[in-house]
Amino acid sequence: MTHSRGRGLQAGALGLFDTVVMAVAGSAPAYSLAATTAVLVGTVGLASPAALLYCAIPMLGIALAFSYLSRIDVNAGASYSWVGRTLHPFLGFLSGWALVMSATLFMVAGSLPAGSLTLALFDEELAENTALSTAVGAGWFLLMLCVVLGGARLTVRAQLLMSGVELGILALFAVLALLRSGDARPFDWSWLGLDQFEGVSGFASGALVAAFYYWGWDVTCNLSEETRDSRRTTGVAGLIGVGVVFLLFEVFTIAVNMLLTPDQIADGGANVLAVLGEEIWPGWGGRLLVVAVMLSTIATLETTLIQVTRSLFAMGRDRTMPAALGRVHPRWNTPWVAIVVVGAVALVMFVAATALGTVGDILADGIQAIGLQIAVYYGLAGLAVVVAYRRVLLRSPAHLLLGGVWPLLGSAFMFWVFVESLGELSTAAVAIGLGGLAVGVVPMLRYWRQGSEYYRPARLDASRTVRTEYDPSGRRHGDAHAVPPRAHEGLPTDF
Repeated sequence: MTHSRGRGLQAGALGLFDTVVMAVAGSAPAYSLAATTAVLVGTVGLASPAALLYCAIPMLGIALAFSYLSRIDVNAGASYSWVGRTLHPFLGFLSGWALVMSATLFMVAGSLPAGSLTLALFDEELAENTALSTAVGAGWFLLMLCVVLGGARLTVRAQLLMSGVELGILALFAVLALLRSGDARPFDWSWLGLDQFEGVSGFASGALVAAFYYWGWDVTCNLSEETRDSRRTTGVAGLIGVGVVFLLFEVFTIAVNMLLTPDQIADGGANVLAVLGEEIWPGWGGRLLVVAVMLSTIATLETTLIQVTRSLFAMGRDRTMPAALGRVHPRWNTPWVAIVVVGAVALVMFVAATALGTVGDILADGIQAIGLQIAVYYGLAGLAVVVAYRRVLLRSPAHLLLGGVWPLLGSAFMFWVFVESLGELSTAAVAIGLGGLAVGVVPMLRYWRQGSEYYRPARLDASRTVRTEYDPSGRRHGDAHAVPPRAHEGLPTDF
């Protein structure tokens, strides 16, 4: 199989290794642990490892859904295209909009810790200054904006440097934590059991926070038009990414349970990983893990920028948002208008964030709101793969399990978490999460009325799309009734 023609993006820029790095960086292991552990422990206590375990199983189902869908439709919009072509264009748009909103919210939720962590390397008191943290975080954000503007190859080179150092530090501390003994609380298998949760609603609240840990691996699918052999590569990289970060999350949350008291976790807040580092390696441990979290935060700002700008690029190309968003820079092959717009909106939000409260308050509400939006677009993708593959699921047990049952269970889990958690979250988190989704109805209806062809889609059907291998010379092999090469290439918005 060939990769898709990039339609203006830098086609074939990334390989499998590059894409796996992007998947891991997208989930931001060090940042997720630092920013979210205190929130997760505050929600489910010692059941934090269990919440991550039981969220990983359906999350793998969603990763399988993305893998299967990317085989039959190569599109920078990913779930925006897939859901629109299988379930309904309105649901597809809202799926894309959910990603855009969650990623935009993350620009603030992610940039604030980047700023405060940078300041913490020099002075702990400076790190508590929200305005200064916001300013430094905005500086990092603008730097990553320039890197993303410079093209996929520059982006992945920066990512290899940042994520390489981050993962090296995390691996070192994972080994040291496992070797640690003495005053540690003994490991308890009940931390991985379901009986630690306070009822169904408590489990749902924990799963919603856990979903935020994993979010971001699907950046591989937003890069599909810029990846070699993308039909195979993007899905495999996403699955590997989920597996790698799952292991890291489990090791470190178990270490937190063993080595830190509830008071230490609560006092540590968004800096809890540094507190853990001091326990494992007094003197140097805290600073090294602060460096890892800082690099992780900056790295995931980069992958989040890719997700939101590629999604807006696909929307602009389809005329479901202003067409200018679909413009590509002639030299760097990046959607420069979308990048500039996202940068401007995020900077306005940075200014607004300084009036909202402390870094911890903003993080708590932002993470929970993003969790709601993630549940929506992941859940819809899980349904989309079942519809797209419905005619081929019974051809083998593997197809049925991996392309049908597991993604469907993942989808059901995401929607269940969404509904159950609505009654548990703060009013601010629900208002931000649902309000952000509701805003998307305005552009959706406007461009639907203007007649965007996205709302008259060519239906996605795996039984027609995967019948034959495409030969770039123009010859087709296999089934005489196979679709033409252009349809086989999965260029879904050019109908």
